[in-house]
Amino acid sequence: MTVQRVSSKWTKTKNILKNKGLASYVPATRLYSFDALEQMLETHTLVYIKPDRGTYGNGVMCVELIHTEEPDSSDSTQSYELRYDTTTEHYTTLEQLHNTITHLCHGKEYLIQQGIRLLQHNGRAFDLRVLVQKNPFGRWESTGIVGRVAAQHKIVTNHHGGGSIQHFKKLMTEHMTSFEADNIRKELKDLGINVASQLQRSYPNLKEIGLDVAIDSRWSIWILEVNTKPALYPFKKFFKDQSIYQKVKKYANAYGRSTSSKKKAT
Repeated sequence: MTVQRVSSKWTKTKNILKNKGLASYVPATRLYSFDALEQMLETHTLVYIKPDRGTYGNGVMCVELIHTEEPDSSDSTQSYELRYDTTTEHYTTLEQLHNTITHLCHGKEYLIQQGIRLLQHNGRAFDLRVLVQKNPFGRWESTGIVGRVAAQHKIVTNHHGGGSIQHFKKLMTEHMTSFEADNIRKELKDLGINVASQLQRSYPNLKEIGLDVAIDSRWSIWILEVNTKPALYPFKKFFKDQSIYQKVKKYANAYGRSTSSKKKAT
């Protein structure tokens, strides 16, 4: 049984944007260019730049426009802070910044996306992974949600970038009540099903997705990325309740994915 994969982030983003009900969850996203960099920074001040095709958070950069007030003056100067891996660099002109980014892109196609200021846990940003699978009856079902906390000085949250897994409820109730967290959980599960259903219109053999979402300080939900070969092992290694992973494994085996290896899952 074929399990369909879609590698291009830009292709998946454009597909989701076709659905008006989902478009409001998608941060402004464009193909990277100098003009896109200039315009996006003017509008959002924080942007993420990531390869159109790639896994494990490799190649991800973020840029922030910084305004500095001049002493004894109403004037201000602006500069640009570029972060990637554990490196932080500062630039005084957009041209210098763009030249460095272009070098780091190594000739590959990149996207630039509106930056979302994530909620934090112990001073470290976190996002959420919603696992959505086809159940044995052929219907989409959100089978699990985990939080992913960035490693110190890192801008990516995934395991391969040094991030750690945390329970959804633990992370969210640091910022809201248990009732409010449960409401967000329900919205996330519904969102996962709706995104999978939308993508399936173009990719009929899609069987699973990992929906990466951010929650900002206003508790708004943002779709950061969709993976069509999501990692299953966090649900096996992290949860004490093995019934969660048993369902994940049962569904994966039913639609033809081997659960004996985590190779190339993201």
